[in-house]
Amino acid sequence: MITAIVFVNADVARIPEVAQEIAALDGVSEVYSVTGEIDLVAMVRVRTHDAVADVVADQLNKVDGVLGTETHIAFRAYSRHDLEAAFAIGADDDGD
Repeated sequence: MITAIVFVNADVARIPEVAQEIAALDGVSEVYSVTGEIDLVAMVRVRTHDAVADVVADQLNKVDGVLGTETHIAFRAYSRHDLEAAFAIGADDDGD
């Protein structure tokens, strides 16, 4: 699975609509509105690099109100949730 983090600059007057349209695209798992120099962060999770191009270049960039994007491909995921789950394998939840 390939994860791409897409920074999105959007028309300020359309941020909620842009976020909803992006979130509805196949391959987009979540969209966050954020503070700072960008307006939205979209998480794209797909199987191939070609699919990243399909989602970002062919669909996301064409959403009305998207002014520009910057895409970052993740190499590895370091998640506290994932690490805790790995160390909890075989642990009893009821304290027995």
